[in-house]
Amino acid sequence: MFEEQGIGGASIEAIAAAAGFTRGAFYSNFKSRDELIIAMLEDHVEQSIRRIHDLLARHKSLADFLGALKTMDRSQQDPLGRSPLLHMEMILFVARAEKRRPELAKRLRARRQLITDIIETTANNSGRTTILNPTWAGSVVLALEDGFRLHRLIDPETTPADSFLRAIGDLQRAMGISTA
Repeated sequence: MFEEQGIGGASIEAIAAAAGFTRGAFYSNFKSRDELIIAMLEDHVEQSIRRIHDLLARHKSLADFLGALKTMDRSQQDPLGRSPLLHMEMILFVARAEKRRPELAKRLRARRQLITDIIETTANNSGRTTILNPTWAGSVVLALEDGFRLHRLIDPETTPADSFLRAIGDLQRAMGISTA
């Protein structure tokens, strides 16, 4: 429902109907649409973390991991993984209200930690030390990912789908970091 109509266009009745529930059933599970959106963000982050950790367990080197990430089937992901527009819309919706920001901050920290884990794990697997502090590098990489996601939404003609991963490769080469 949100993928088709966005947050503003999806009423509680439409959300409940699309899920096969009554309005009352919706409210027995969620106090509000805000609560549903936060639950969706939480589920998305948890699924993403699980998927990436599984991928990292199977692909030890950074080159193998990034190659697997490039070829991952995103059609099987949750709605936020499939729809960058919905993902950004939900983040902005939650960030717009100060009382919801702590929930969003928890998800942001979890995403940063995931990237930090990737950096530390691939560095350890290759027997090298990291050039940057892994936590700071995780923040930089996450900001780069979100930035490319937004640019792709605004200008898909000049922002290829693989822009983020291409930028990571370019940064590795510029910093002299081997991907093997």
